[in-house]
Amino acid sequence: MPELPEVESRRRIAERYLLGRTLARVSAADDRIVFHGVLPRTFARVVSGTQVTGVSRKGKILWLELDRRPWPVFHFGMGGTFHVYETAARRPAYWKVELVTSEGTRLAMTNPRRLGRVRLQEDPLREPPVSLLGPDPLDAMPPLGALAALLSRRAAPIKAALLDQGVLAGIGNWIADEILYQARLDPGRPARDLTRGEIRRLRARLGAVIRKAVAVDADSNRFPASWLFHHRWGKNPEARTARGERIAYRTIGGRTTAWVPEVQGGSPRTPRRRR
Repeated sequence: MPELPEVESRRRIAERYLLGRTLARVSAADDRIVFHGVLPRTFARVVSGTQVTGVSRKGKILWLELDRRPWPVFHFGMGGTFHVYETAARRPAYWKVELVTSEGTRLAMTNPRRLGRVRLQEDPLREPPVSLLGPDPLDAMPPLGALAALLSRRAAPIKAALLDQGVLAGIGNWIADEILYQARLDPGRPARDLTRGEIRRLRARLGAVIRKAVAVDADSNRFPASWLFHHRWGKNPEARTARGERIAYRTIGGRTTAWVPEVQGGSPRTPRRRR
């Protein structure tokens, strides 16, 4: 699933090609799963003819600000993205929305696995799902004290707490694993048990990882060679970090977690739940 850096990259694409332009034509695929709370044909009719005055994002959710409301809101789900092209013949497969500017530029949202959502909302920041999100660590990283207070109320493992979008918006599986590795924290530790020093370390690495991923436009080939990201995939029992440390795997918060016991501590065995 696209995480904060990937969605910020899509926001920048939309801003580059749509900001200040009129959406002369809007097409919507007849997909009643992806379109949420609005019929596809209604979406196309309402958005057609509007001018894009801004492109905003919080966490993994992106929306266009138009010269009239309601506004289109996009959640990409698994595999969703934006494509920009010049002719109808190049419209991508699995498209759900196509926006055509008065200059003829076309931008389409694709979503092959149909796990994304497209909405129309009067005020996205004040309506679910955006209104339910915690702070965005790129645009509004909580101060140390505020982050400590958030985590002190969570008995869940720190990995699960980081994946909770109500705690921090936009963190997904690979970012959580990366920052915990770099912060030298066991992903299975209860969030409320972290010391202030550990939370300070966590906060610093969270900010650094997200800023770097955004700076390289979420191009994973340009992530630092030392990152766990390059070696964490596939549950390979022989997987090692760039420094030769063994990577172990377990399930936390319903997600596969890659971590390095030599650096982060913790048992390689998944602890059993208490009955």
